[in-house]
Amino acid sequence: MTEDNITRLEVGGKQFILIGTAHVSKRSAEQVKEVVERERPDSVCIELDAQRYDSVMQDKKWKETDIFKIIKDKKASLLLMNLAISSFQNRLADQFGIKPGSEMIQGIHSAQETGAELVLADRNIQVTFSRIWGNIGLMGKVQLISSVFFSIFSKESISEEELEKMKQQDTLNAVMDDFTKAFPRIKKPLIDERDQYLAQKIKEAPGDKVVAVLGAAHIPGITREIHEEQDLKALNEVPKKSKWPKIIGWAIPAIILSIIAYTFYANPAAGLDQTVSWILWNGTLAAIGAAVAFGHPLAILTAFVAAPISSLNPLVAAGWFSGLTQAFIRRPNVGDFDTLSKDVFTVKGFWDNKVTRVLLVIVLTNLGSSLGTFIGGADVLRLFFENL
Repeated sequence: MTEDNITRLEVGGKQFILIGTAHVSKRSAEQVKEVVERERPDSVCIELDAQRYDSVMQDKKWKETDIFKIIKDKKASLLLMNLAISSFQNRLADQFGIKPGSEMIQGIHSAQETGAELVLADRNIQVTFSRIWGNIGLMGKVQLISSVFFSIFSKESISEEELEKMKQQDTLNAVMDDFTKAFPRIKKPLIDERDQYLAQKIKEAPGDKVVAVLGAAHIPGITREIHEEQDLKALNEVPKKSKWPKIIGWAIPAIILSIIAYTFYANPAAGLDQTVSWILWNGTLAAIGAAVAFGHPLAILTAFVAAPISSLNPLVAAGWFSGLTQAFIRRPNVGDFDTLSKDVFTVKGFWDNKVTRVLLVIVLTNLGSSLGTFIGGADVLRLFFENL
């Protein structure tokens, strides 16, 4: 039965009370507190994964994030996505005086106050993004990256109508809403699979009475899926990467090196010209990328030195080295992470903040190195054919 955004179910002898919350509504947090205190459940499930829970509950820890670890773990793109979501949330907060996710925080506090077991019921956000990434193809990936980047700098106000619509979504769904319309295939990993995952985690929660705090948009799907057994292992699988990018990634440097080696054998002077061309195109364009990001002179020099070598090894990227150098010399501090979500509102702030400066050095160095690989490789071929 349904009563004031509350859906009650009985499955397998257990009672489930689903609270359909609005992530941008002040009333939702109050309702969560009222329901948990009245029902005294054995468990409280919330629509967060461990990573987002840590972000909510350990704000200071996030501000002290080790930028070196982000680079080494190859999580720069995830940080960029988090910045987009944070920017979106801050626009809501600035325009409407609302802090998204307050009902989840209330669910956590209410579970602690009543002695209920807290269950983090949502799927890991990285798994969700990986499954989205594997569903959209090359052009979709380009569009997704572009939409995320431009959403960071968006100055558009959110209308009252859009706000009402967002009250039926979670923040992740709201950020991806336009993209979901352009690419219907991502609805499955973003919404349908999460409905299945949430339903199974709620069903497996300890005790005979369970309260679940969920975005209202998930209630219909969970109400349907909770009667079925869901395979959490399958839902948590990250799609296997295609072998072709790896094959191509190793084939190009192998061909370049073979051509240069043969040219050296046939005409040492031409082989030397090829080597110099490869180094200059790769190194110069990578260094220009780091310079456009206003990287430290040593980071720019590192980009120049690393690019010709890293372009011949798909396992490493010039941007990692220039980014690490930038982070070592201009290490971001707590204040940089503290002001990060506000700094990304403007292009100047994006370039000035030490955290985003490191990200820019990585991305633009890699972009320059990629261009250098194509242009330098073409010049190597030109010299080869001229000296046959």
